[in-house]
Amino acid sequence: MNGVGHSHSRAVAWYDAHAVAAAERYEQLEVGEVHDWLIPRLPRRPGTTVLDVGAGSGRDAAWFADGGYEVVAVEPSAGLRTEGKRRHPDPRIRWVNDHLPGLDKVTRLGMSFELILLSAVWMHVPPLERSRAFRKLIMLLKPGGMLAITLRQGPAEAERGMHEATAEEVMRLGRSHGAYVEHVDESPDAQGREGINWAQIAIRLPDDGTGALPLLRHIILNDDKSSTYKLALLRCLCRIADSADGLARHGSDETVDLPFGLVALTWIRAFQPLIARRLPQRPGHDGTTRGLGFAKEGFLRLLQLQVTPSDLHVGMRFTGDRAMALSMAIREATANIAMMPAQYTTYPNGGPVFRVQRPRTIHQPQDVVVDAPFLWQFGTFRVPLDVWRALQRFSVWIEPSVETEWKRLMAQYLERQMRHVEPAEIEQAMVWSEPQRDVRIARDRVEALRAEGEPIYCIWSGRRLLDNRFDVDHCFPWAAWPCEDLWNLLPASRPVNSQKGARIPDAHTLQEAQDHIMNWWERAWCRTDHPGLYERFGREAAATLGGLDTRESIELEDVFSAVSLRRIRLKHDQQVPEWQYLSN
Repeated sequence: MNGVGHSHSRAVAWYDAHAVAAAERYEQLEVGEVHDWLIPRLPRRPGTTVLDVGAGSGRDAAWFADGGYEVVAVEPSAGLRTEGKRRHPDPRIRWVNDHLPGLDKVTRLGMSFELILLSAVWMHVPPLERSRAFRKLIMLLKPGGMLAITLRQGPAEAERGMHEATAEEVMRLGRSHGAYVEHVDESPDAQGREGINWAQIAIRLPDDGTGALPLLRHIILNDDKSSTYKLALLRCLCRIADSADGLARHGSDETVDLPFGLVALTWIRAFQPLIARRLPQRPGHDGTTRGLGFAKEGFLRLLQLQVTPSDLHVGMRFTGDRAMALSMAIREATANIAMMPAQYTTYPNGGPVFRVQRPRTIHQPQDVVVDAPFLWQFGTFRVPLDVWRALQRFSVWIEPSVETEWKRLMAQYLERQMRHVEPAEIEQAMVWSEPQRDVRIARDRVEALRAEGEPIYCIWSGRRLLDNRFDVDHCFPWAAWPCEDLWNLLPASRPVNSQKGARIPDAHTLQEAQDHIMNWWERAWCRTDHPGLYERFGREAAATLGGLDTRESIELEDVFSAVSLRRIRLKHDQQVPEWQYLSN
């Protein structure tokens, strides 16, 4: 273990051993007294996202939650996390076991924050790791967001893993990452300890702080294009970042790895409706498959076998000729992506944005389940972390820009060929084909459980459903986020489901329903006599809900935690309205 690991372990061990006493000491201080400098600078919008790094006893997190903020509380000490959960059991606080400099678990969530607070934390980060830690924090900030740091000035305590730190260093790091110092000041120690005072630093981030958005704008609008391939690749990445980011692997501080098979699968799905309508994808292309590198034998066989775009998603099973055609089409698509858009999508000063690795040989089975192992066997597609973060945060705005430019290019190619296609047909071809809205599997499970004598309850009200007049509710509404995954399908009474409409449950409502939701998941999908449903439940949750480790068995409590975090992301990234269950 290196010096960084020793320092972290030493600090965690100290706080675990002194958790109760440390928590009691923290709780004796009022937030208004400790953070009087910060409170006037806080965003006033209800539901603002806050990342509290080193949350300790949860004192600050609870104060934010009481004010209507959504809080992710990061605390590496198990003892302090236990104290925090016991003292402040607020559903707006989601606890995560993570730490600087990496914040790997938080990064995998795909969330961004309007405020990141490090209260008495920065001096625990070893000096050699501070540049990396600061970059991670900046990457997690929303445009215009604020990083607030209180920094202990005085003798360091080695047994607590402390190191010397200065406000000047923090300010320099802020400026080097394109942020600006909004406030810096000092205050005496609130506990009255001699020789100790505190620096208070607020750093504000303009735009996204990484240059990723300008780069994406350059690729979409200014970059030379000999075909629609670059735009297709960006649209595929937008789709993956929005709905399948659970399959991403954060292998380093600078990049994110995606299964190349997933990129290719999404690529095929994007092009199928366009080729079916003979819409040209490059100058001189007549709309047939001739001349398109990916549209070879495998692609043609998928069309002949009537495999539709809505069939091409994680969790589906293919057998026989359909399985062979799918594997062949994905292999062909990875070759085309590697040779064309991945190679020629470059930074303004040269050098490829994306990197790919493909295996020499691929097993071609006659029975395929589209899951993580299947998709990873086709290789790795590497995305710069800042680009990936921008796609996660802003895909809802980036993708329409991609679509607009893509349609413009197709119209330009059609004009050169003196072909007329109605704009409505082009629009229709560009509509992303989602799986059909179908809740029959959940209704069938309700009926099967009832036949076995088991009662069924409304997830939100907790009342028993006594007849067939019930609805299958999408926890996250179909209109906002089309997702037919098993974890998202919940039995509900019709009046309650009608009241909920196309809204997401608020934090309190979701927390109150936790036991009902997990009990439904356990009975409907995770019983040993239905192994296929259990495997599908796990595959879908791992793909669509960030933060779940696909290499380990998935616990239902972890799935619920991931659902809670996805709720925050939908609320803030897509502005989906909230619903609170109110009993009659």
